[in-house]
Amino acid sequence: MARRRFGKVRKLPSGKFQASFLAPNGKRQNAPQTFRTKTDADRWLVNVESDISRGTWLDEQLGRERFEEYASAYLRDNPDVGPRWEETCRRNMRLHMGDLLDRPLIAISAPVVRAWHSKALAGSGGRTSIAQSYRFLRTVMNQAKRDGAISVNPCSIKGAGTDRAKERTIASPVQVAELVENITPRYRAAVLLAAWCGLRRGEIIGLARVDLDLVADEVRVRRNRVELLETGEAFDKDPKTDAGKRPVSIPPHLRPFLVEHLDKWAGKTWLFVGQDGERMKGNAIYQAFVRARNRVGVEVSFHDLRHTGQTLAASTGATLADLKKRLGHASTAAALRYLHAVDGRDKEVAAELSKLAARGNAVELPRTIIVRH
Repeated sequence: MARRRFGKVRKLPSGKFQASFLAPNGKRQNAPQTFRTKTDADRWLVNVESDISRGTWLDEQLGRERFEEYASAYLRDNPDVGPRWEETCRRNMRLHMGDLLDRPLIAISAPVVRAWHSKALAGSGGRTSIAQSYRFLRTVMNQAKRDGAISVNPCSIKGAGTDRAKERTIASPVQVAELVENITPRYRAAVLLAAWCGLRRGEIIGLARVDLDLVADEVRVRRNRVELLETGEAFDKDPKTDAGKRPVSIPPHLRPFLVEHLDKWAGKTWLFVGQDGERMKGNAIYQAFVRARNRVGVEVSFHDLRHTGQTLAASTGATLADLKKRLGHASTAAALRYLHAVDGRDKEVAAELSKLAARGNAVELPRTIIVRH
């Protein structure tokens, strides 16, 4: 049986020859240039066939696609990209990635990436959004490599995609009480659930009345409210992981505030509603919190209240498993940060040891100790 010809060569009206072949993706592609002779076209097809068989073939047609078009298609077609991340990436493309948008994929080399990144850092953009932009660029170029548009991902700057976590301000219990005292009463329960239960703002707005069980002193997180900044679209979605759906025990001292909230400010279905009875907006909580924060004179963000809650929980002796459960995280990395924060009390421990040494025999120490694992 005769071997099927790999590609096709046809003569154009100009007298030159055009070569085409079926790419691995099943689509027919033309050579990026025409050829003076049929022999030249056949030789080009032989080289392409050899590259495909060795797994080194690159899709030159795809490689010439503009980064903006390819990246936009990636955001549109990837089922793992959520609406909030898509909005963030498109905003970063517009604000921070202008030098890359018109470049073909094959023209984005390692030196080009380094020059773009250096220029971005020297500009007025925030470090967090630049790190996000770099991670997005790296992800898109990884996809381009998998698609055969490029042979090597040009994003190789060590640490460029890492957003160094800033030191979070931790509010003291007294400061939390002052914030609650100074905020509009409708929002007091939101501050308390963030500070003492570690709930995110979207989780708080997503709570229904039935999610608050004051008999068991428990709040159950079932959903997260997502609000897009640019379009104003808002919708409920499941937490990112199964661990995000969780019951969180409520400290008993919150009960009077939550009872009052249910009686005066909760809606028929949803726990947090505006004065119009509709679902509360995240920005409404934010604005009310900023006003209270300014009155109190404490430098914390609303999200810092979540960190406050976890740090206070860690200080009570909560285990890593306890913190993971309250955080709603499947991984241990986030919970470990709060244990490390509590580790910072080591200097206080050392000072107390010196006081112990000074007391000497006045302190009677046990002769044995039982260690339980």
